[in-house]
Amino acid sequence: MVRTMAFMGSGLRLRRPRNDGERSLAYYVYLLASRKHGTLYLGVTNNLVRRIYEHKSKAAPGFTARYGVNRLMWFENYQDPVTAISREKEIKKWRRDWKIRLIEETNPDWLDLYPGIAR
Repeated sequence: MVRTMAFMGSGLRLRRPRNDGERSLAYYVYLLASRKHGTLYLGVTNNLVRRIYEHKSKAAPGFTARYGVNRLMWFENYQDPVTAISREKEIKKWRRDWKIRLIEETNPDWLDLYPGIAR
């Protein structure tokens, strides 16, 4: 089941999977950008807040640190890692303009979504 970002009240919140007695973890596919229509990065993680913080603080050397790609533009939530990884691989094959359209469908102003989820 896909869960995407949701606007609730004044800010963005992550929708959490139901806690029905089973251990349910969340897995996220996310897109970062350096700026509007800038360099894009696609990733997958089981802790979105921590992972975006790592990108922002340049905790690990690599592509995002080198090119200043640290603004969270879009994400989806999955309940199992296989589905999340499959979705990431699918989107990685997409043309750049398709990825931009994906961002602009839910975030037309290219606002950094991190402050809304880091609370």
